Parts: sequence; C-alpha cells; structure tokens
Amino acid sequence: MFLYQLLNFFFAASKKEEEEEEDSKNDLSLFKRGDLLEVPRTLFTHFGIYLGDNRVAHLIPDILPVMTGDRNAIAKMVTNNRLLLGVITKTASVRVDSVADFAYGSEIVINHMDKVCSQPPLDGDEVARRAEKLLGSVTYSLLWYNCEHYVMYCRYGMAISYQTYQFCTTVRKIVCSRMSAYLSTLCGVGTMLYLGCVTPLTLLPTLLISFTIWMAA
Repeated sequence: MFLYQLLNFFFAASKKEEEEEEDSKNDLSLFKRGDLLEVPRTLFTHFGIYLGDNRVAHLIPDILPVMTGDRNAIAKMVTNNRLLLGVITKTASVRVDSVADFAYGSEIVINHMDKVCSQPPLDGDEVARRAEKLLGSVTYSLLWYNCEHYVMYCRYGMAISYQTYQFCTTVRKIVCSRMSAYLSTLCGVGTMLYLGCVTPLTLLPTLLISFTIWMAA
C-alpha cells in the first residue's frame, strides 16, 4: 500500500511536468472509424486504432494495474513514467482513451502505415471490430508484442512491427561486426590469461564464438 501511494505521488508529480495543454491541432473530423493513428512518445512511436466518437483503442504498457485495483486511477491518462515501468514489468492492456489522452500533446499522423505495408488495409469497421475484440490485459513484449503489433494485426491482418525489425537490424549490425569479433577474442584471451587457465577447453569456446561472429558479419 505504501509503495502504491509513493508511486501515485510520483506519477502525479511527473504528470504536472509532462502534461501539456490539450492539443486542438488534432481535428476529430479528420478521423474515420478504423483509421490507424500514430504519435511520437518518449523513445518510440505509439500506435492506436480510431473507433469513432473521440475514442482510440491502443495497447499501452502500464504499471498501475499491478499496484492497485482502483479503476478510476487506472482509467486516467497513462503518463510516460507509468508506461516505462510497464515496459520493464511487461504489463500492459488494450484500452480505450480519448484522442487527446492518446496524443499526449503530440500531433497525430493518420494511416501512415498504408504507405509502408505491402498488405492493403481491411475495411474500417472490420479494423475497429478487431481492435475492440482484443480489449483487456495482455502480456507485453517490447520485441514480440507491442502497440505496433496490435494495430498492424487489426488493420492489415498480420502482427508485425517495423520498429522492432529496425531495432533488431541495428543490434545485429553492432553485434555481428568484425570489430565485435576482434573484441570478443581479445576479451576471451585476456580473461584466460588473467585467470591463468589457458587450456584447449577454455580456448576453443572463445575462438568458436569469435569465428561465429566473424562469419555472421
């Protein structure tokens, strides 16, 4: 209980710093039921599906449901601190918020993924029905099931994430590089020399790892 009160104070304080005035630049008349909406938020782009009547369904990480069963508190706009702690604990939900709460002070981009995805979008009503059917608690995964996977499934019928793909590609380039092969060899040999245990059984795994990275680069 004390931890919840402490976190609640922390969220309230951060909300004053993070919240901006309600953004009038997002004109509701521009949105249609089934539209895919996206906004920049913290370190990534956040996605949602417009349901109509100023309602957006979106998958968002949130630590608060773990701390309390107070539905009124949980229903309030998810601040960045709540979101980031939810990512760490892998707790999230597909929920419905107003356009203003979803936008979090940013300008919304509409259906940008239509230009990126090779699959044509489904009918708007079907998209919205899929989004509504999945409402509720979910297990969150930054790589395997995030807000982009959710909206891509709803609008195009395939749960993919271009953000995840780009991230994994970047990591692969860093890890599977010739420099990484050199460094892994030096670190492995240096550790063995420092510990005084240079034997075929310890040297072979070091060389095998370095060789695998070299071949993958």
